[in-house]
Amino acid sequence: MNRLPRLAVALTGLLLSASAAVQAQVPGVPSTQPAPAKNPAQPVLSGSVKVNMTTAEKLLSQGKWTDAEGLFREALVANPTDVAATLGLGLAMANEFKLDNADNLFDRVINIDPNNATAYAGKAMVMVNRLQSSSGTIRAEKDSILKQAEDYAKRATTLGPANADAHNALGQVYKEQGRNDEASSELNTATILNPDMSYAYSALGTVKLAQNSVVEASEAFKRAVALNSGNSTAHYGLGATLLKQGQTDDAIKELNTSLYQFPNSWPVRMALGQAYQTQGNTVAALQQFQLSTLIKPENAEPYLRMADIHQERGDLELALADLRSGLTQSPYDLGLRQRIADIDLGLERPDDAIKGYRAILSMSANDNNAVKGLSQALFLKAQKATVGAMLSSNDYETANKALNEAIKLNPDDMELRLAKAKLVSLSGAAEFQAQYANVQPTSDGERIAFAEVLTTSGQFKKAAEQFNAVTNDLKDPKQLYAVADIAVLTRSLDGAEAAYKKSLALGGSPERGQVGLKKVADLKKSASDTAAIAAELAHKRQWDGAIAKFRESLKENPALPAARYGLASALQEGPEDSVPTLSESAKQYQYYLAVATDLTDRDREKLTDLIGKLNDKVAKLKQKEER
Repeated sequence: MNRLPRLAVALTGLLLSASAAVQAQVPGVPSTQPAPAKNPAQPVLSGSVKVNMTTAEKLLSQGKWTDAEGLFREALVANPTDVAATLGLGLAMANEFKLDNADNLFDRVINIDPNNATAYAGKAMVMVNRLQSSSGTIRAEKDSILKQAEDYAKRATTLGPANADAHNALGQVYKEQGRNDEASSELNTATILNPDMSYAYSALGTVKLAQNSVVEASEAFKRAVALNSGNSTAHYGLGATLLKQGQTDDAIKELNTSLYQFPNSWPVRMALGQAYQTQGNTVAALQQFQLSTLIKPENAEPYLRMADIHQERGDLELALADLRSGLTQSPYDLGLRQRIADIDLGLERPDDAIKGYRAILSMSANDNNAVKGLSQALFLKAQKATVGAMLSSNDYETANKALNEAIKLNPDDMELRLAKAKLVSLSGAAEFQAQYANVQPTSDGERIAFAEVLTTSGQFKKAAEQFNAVTNDLKDPKQLYAVADIAVLTRSLDGAEAAYKKSLALGGSPERGQVGLKKVADLKKSASDTAAIAAELAHKRQWDGAIAKFRESLKENPALPAARYGLASALQEGPEDSVPTLSESAKQYQYYLAVATDLTDRDREKLTDLIGKLNDKVAKLKQKEER
């Protein structure tokens, strides 16, 4: 066993000579001054206290902090100058989060012995444990605190290359910094130097889990539990490992054991919430996620998880409330901001979505997801507002610039290029889209982006084929719902309906599916009703009103044949002949041919001839205008 260094005897002379300069009282220790020797021949420590020191060191290694603290205090009552007992008490108190008292003890040892490795390791652990605070000051200084802790821990390993506490401290610092490979190496060294160090094994397991080395993580956690069944971190880690392996019931047992030992652990609450969510017990999951936020409000993950549940139920406003609560605590978290902007987009609030995506790009200039989202939001806005006004806006310019930069950095990202094609289509640059006429998407993301580009050019049938290919490919209900939502957003309503229905068939959330299907049905009905009103207006030759209503109908269902034909006919018959109206009439007849499925060959021939005549008339009008 690697015991804490016993320097009491070796440094007795040094301690006695320095004792006059050391006046401050150590908390919980009767005195830091050496007691007057009643019998000079008597040893500094009695036999019983020596036994207690050995036991105390073992308890400390196992992470039984309270028991170890009690024994170290007893040792210091008998001999207030015992450095080993002072260090042991400091380490126990540091791990019990009595941080200021622990730090004072380590400083006291360093004042006596400036080269004490364990004291520097202890100071490093004090700083690491300070980071568990939700204090805004501590959070703001996290990087500098970790740098100072790293300096202390490295000094400890230099002074004591075979000191297990030093290597454990450095490993803990690296773990907090996300330097998992280095953390694994240091923690492994600590366990070799002191095989009884339960808390080093649990930290090693946490690192292995982060590295996705599930088997190694499980072995480390089991070893930690074997050394100390009261190690709540080890039980939590074992539960998290079981959860990752799909053993949900066993995971819940371990997590509840950890929670019994330490009720105020936010990661345990978080993991329990995930386990209940996996089982479909969303009420219990929400409760655990909420409790996790109360313990550690600045942690973004539980807010995202709660939003997942509410979004699965179709409660997008509740999901937004969860995410905005998280954002008040973690205003620089890009994941929260991305989700908020995405939901605003799903709720068809393009201005809010644009604002959200722009905020992300101001913080992370080359965030591809934000770039794609911004282009989507602008396209949605163009469907609801005047395109000309939008093209001259700063938002359009920002999106164009961001897309160009992103494409430079990721030239092979087809989704970015398709987003560019969709955005440029707003300015009528059809030749840009023509470059993608023969695109063969290779991933579901590319297929969805390509479907959106096809929709902008009126190729609704081909767009539906792309959405259907994605729907047929997916087996996960959540992913299917996400695809359905995008299809609704781009008004590929048949594709959305198919995706919602497949997700329901695969066990997707019934509430979520029914909300989605209702929205599809409402859009189709609204479009049909509006087209019927437009047809009445056209019958009365109220052309301006008819054209406006047909356009309104097509915003809700671009693939509605009656609205396409009605708009084409109204543009042809109503306003005075001009290049814009006749050109659009011809285009709308072309779109009608693309969406009408019940036309005879003869009807198609007639419409094709009419389109040709309209284009000829447009050409003559252009010649006339040029004269």
